[in-house]
Amino acid sequence: MISVDEARKLVLDSKFKCKIGKLPILDCLGRVLVEDIPASEDIPIYDNSAMDGYAVIANDVKGSDANYPVRLIVSGGSIPAGKTSKIKIDPGFCIPIMTGGAMPNGADSVVMKENVQRDGKSLLIFREVKKGENVRYKGEDIKKGEVILRKSDIINSAVVGMLASLGESKVKVFKPPVVGVIATGDELLETGERLKTGMVRDSNSYSLSAQILETGAKYHRYGIVRDDEKILKDNIEIALKENDILLLSGGISVGDFDFVKDTIENIGAELVFWRVNQKPGKPMAFFKYGKKFIFGLPGNPVSVMVCFEVYVRPLIKKMMGFNDLFRPVVSAEALQDFKNRKGRTNFARVILENKEGKYFFSSTGMQGSGMLTSMVKANGLAVLPSKMGDVKKGSEIEAYIIGSF
Repeated sequence: MISVDEARKLVLDSKFKCKIGKLPILDCLGRVLVEDIPASEDIPIYDNSAMDGYAVIANDVKGSDANYPVRLIVSGGSIPAGKTSKIKIDPGFCIPIMTGGAMPNGADSVVMKENVQRDGKSLLIFREVKKGENVRYKGEDIKKGEVILRKSDIINSAVVGMLASLGESKVKVFKPPVVGVIATGDELLETGERLKTGMVRDSNSYSLSAQILETGAKYHRYGIVRDDEKILKDNIEIALKENDILLLSGGISVGDFDFVKDTIENIGAELVFWRVNQKPGKPMAFFKYGKKFIFGLPGNPVSVMVCFEVYVRPLIKKMMGFNDLFRPVVSAEALQDFKNRKGRTNFARVILENKEGKYFFSSTGMQGSGMLTSMVKANGLAVLPSKMGDVKKGSEIEAYIIGSF
């Protein structure tokens, strides 16, 4: 039996080849860039007005205010957004200009429309401006050749807008792995079936599929497979053809009908480790099958979700090109005592609170590995260290943030 740190290292040290694809920018939200994106042109590509108003020479309106306005002569028509004007502004003259309109030759500033009063060809200006005021200069945002977006940047809505601004309709990103999910066990029922003694509804394949979706990866849910070695083998082989990672819940312990471990090994998969010194989730197994990975997860609902958080999620994130693989970690103070057996890492489901910048945590209640309500109520996983033993009220330990406050 190995430690949590050893198990996680073995998972994350696994070799794989990232999938890469060139996709439309709106399909890249939440994904990671594969390469740097340099600007092919200045943005903006011309000096333009940042306001609706009048293009002027700043020196002409120096000292103007509400009591001593400056009078200028209005030249020609107006300059709308995206348009230029051949008119040259000489001292004593101005021209109407809209936001985005190209600055005319001679003008160096824009007076806002709110600070003027027009009377035909005459314009009274009630506020002075400094040279360059309300002007957006060529290359002010981005200069040609400048690398604005870099490899490993995560694409969010602002990045999508920037890519569009740079003229990029498609970019190369790391594509997510496809993850298959199989729930095993004769005791399992589908969601619509009526409960009866000795049976439980399959929640694991649903919670795992949802956790996969939360990472940004894709899933194939294969439903329930009964405790039959041949049927299990056939389903695993089908799933391995269609997925990069395969998750199986249940059947990984040492019971008479726990066939998962042996079946996976019998198809030629390499067992990397089996059983981790943790609670919940001790009987977890990890296999390599060619360039693919298989996780044999416990059957209890909480164990399944905790193992996914600690091992599967970071692997998926790494395969998607992310540098930050783990949930945010905070140091938090216990608001109550927690029982913890020394020599084993315990992942307690907790309610995290932030009070004036300091984190505190309390239990969600009963912590049995079958108590799915402990995960429903949790926004954190407190890591009770194997060297610590019982955690006393007031102790500070690390906790993963897995939900909102």
